[in-house]
Amino acid sequence: MKGNDISHILVGPISTEQAVREMESNNTLIFKVARNATKPQIKWAIQKEFEAKVIDIQTQITQKGFKKAFIKLSPETSAVDVNAKLGLV
Repeated sequence: MKGNDISHILVGPISTEQAVREMESNNTLIFKVARNATKPQIKWAIQKEFEAKVIDIQTQITQKGFKKAFIKLSPETSAVDVNAKLGLV
């Protein structure tokens, strides 16, 4: 990965039914991220792009070969508000 460029780290939000449930019940965002993105890079990109405080990040490589990041936000940062900025809610 070339430097810390947000567009190279965050590919895009995932807005499935499961993602919306996670967002509402656990204050968690789910993003498709670059396969070689590290957790610190993902945290930096989310904090820089959305001014959101990140508590925890879990990543998963799907069977289709892309990487998903489950991004748990602090209580003072609403995942619903972040998705509203993205135009998904």
